Amino acid sequence: MAQSTSFKWEGRAWLTRTKVAARHGVELALEHTLAVSKTLVPLEEGTLERSGKVTMGAGAEGAISYDTVYARRQHEELTWKHAPGRQAKYLEQPMNTEAATMLAIIAATVRREGFLGGRLG
Repeated sequence: MAQSTSFKWEGRAWLTRTKVAARHGVELALEHTLAVSKTLVPLEEGTLERSGKVTMGAGAEGAISYDTVYARRQHEELTWKHAPGRQAKYLEQPMNTEAATMLAIIAATVRREGFLGGRLG
């Protein structure tokens, strides 16, 4: 008895799903790192902490930023005293310590939403 199978290659759909999933994964990874960063940001009134946000650019590019006039100085000034658990380098440190977690978030999102079963639209 003869057996047969058919296969329909949907390369464009696969590529589109994967790109959308990668973008979503990067956004989730950056949101995770922002949350960790907010636990370290110097805290007096909470203005700096509340100003933190993730902004997505074109494709799978994104950034974390804090938007106050003193955010950069607070980040770089290593001699300033902070409340316990708060520190300078409140964004740089999580970007380094959370790198493996960020990559895992992106990979899991691409596996879940991208080429292994995501849906278009």
